[in-house]
Amino acid sequence: MKPLSRFKILMLIFFVVVAAAAEEPLVFENQQQQDRFDKLTQELRCPVCQNQNLADSDAPLAHELRREIREMLQSGQSNDQIKQFLVDRYGDFVLYRPPVQNNTYLLWLAPLVLLLSGALVLLVSIKKRATLLGDDEDTDDRPTD
Repeated sequence: MKPLSRFKILMLIFFVVVAAAAEEPLVFENQQQQDRFDKLTQELRCPVCQNQNLADSDAPLAHELRREIREMLQSGQSNDQIKQFLVDRYGDFVLYRPPVQNNTYLLWLAPLVLLLSGALVLLVSIKKRATLLGDDEDTDDRPTD
């Protein structure tokens, strides 16, 4: 095989792989659908990446979910219906702002509990220090014989 034909074959393989890996752009019927899509994909978490939203994730599942969200938007479903579909499929984890319910109380109350605990520890520490300093001043004020 000639070296030039090997090069052509390698280039052909390269372009086929690149073309297959490229995600086709999502086309919307109007700007309102595009805006809704952008807002939804920013609000929903990628189930694979965990700390990335669907808009920023490059995971294959995120690509599939973006296509699915687009199809649901084009079929006329509301944002709440789309979110509920994803919650039914992946749980509350996909929501960056999960609802307040029995299984999420700890999630919503933990920051407040930690803040109050820290304030209590600080208050006790300050009082203890003031007491110790007060005792030291009392011993310094006593007359020495």
